[in-house]
Amino acid sequence: MLSASLMLPLRHFTYSNERLPSALKRTILFRWFHAGEAAIAAADNLVSRFQEKGQFIQAWGKMGADDNYRYIIDCLLNLPLLYWAEKETGKAIYRDIAVRHTKTCVANSFRSDYSSFHTFFMDKETGEPLRGETCQGYKADSSWARGQTWGVYGLALAYRHTGERSYLDLFEHVSDYFMKRLPEDMIPYWDLIFTSGDEPRDSSSASIVACGFLDAADSYDKLGECDKAIKYRKLAKQLLKAVYDTCMTLPEEEGVNGLVKHGTYSKKSPYNTCTPAGVDECVSWGDYYWLEVLVRLGGGWQSWW
Repeated sequence: MLSASLMLPLRHFTYSNERLPSALKRTILFRWFHAGEAAIAAADNLVSRFQEKGQFIQAWGKMGADDNYRYIIDCLLNLPLLYWAEKETGKAIYRDIAVRHTKTCVANSFRSDYSSFHTFFMDKETGEPLRGETCQGYKADSSWARGQTWGVYGLALAYRHTGERSYLDLFEHVSDYFMKRLPEDMIPYWDLIFTSGDEPRDSSSASIVACGFLDAADSYDKLGECDKAIKYRKLAKQLLKAVYDTCMTLPEEEGVNGLVKHGTYSKKSPYNTCTPAGVDECVSWGDYYWLEVLVRLGGGWQSWW
């Protein structure tokens, strides 16, 4: 059986070190010294992107550039690296920056209906919040499906690493929004503004949310909130089955390069700024999170998040 520890969720670490997931898991699972050095270097690179004015980790572009003085919701999945680095080195700066970035994201990235912005701009001079925008979503006031899932999983992880109950409470609302926007087959469209029709799906978002649900279920178990733990494990299994039923590559299929079909990396719209690529295809992180769900449910999961 292929182990999820062999899969690389490269997407999250583009702005720190693309080899990080491999390095970090080898450090955690096998205590490889040089892999640990690479993971610490990645954490240092992430820390170097922190902007004091605005209290966030800048995602893209030259530091301080007017057109990129912003963060992305994806970065919530980078932050466990910093919590790990604090434990490895004893240096509080890693955890401090993770906590401060999380507070900024929670304060600004979610709308009153618990949908999410993909990116959020901060004022370069004052550090005050300016506006939410999108790059890969349909438009600025819609909710990019994978961005919403980074919010779901990211909030579950934020609670686990900080114990801040408000993050787990927000997780429930953000998760509810996601689930209510699913079509009948439970495979989300690439942006949650769509609930029917011929727009491409993003199967990876279903697997990412399932991982977040299972992580949160573990937290609810520890809190003694068994009903919620049961609820989210059930939802995770339903999403897993939906992906299996509609998106798996068949042995006889040719011209596919992954396990899970119908992923969408970057779909161009009249309103977004992305470069179109990887629409209705297998995507590496889609395979990774599918396998993570399987390993979690199989009972052999040792988290590197």
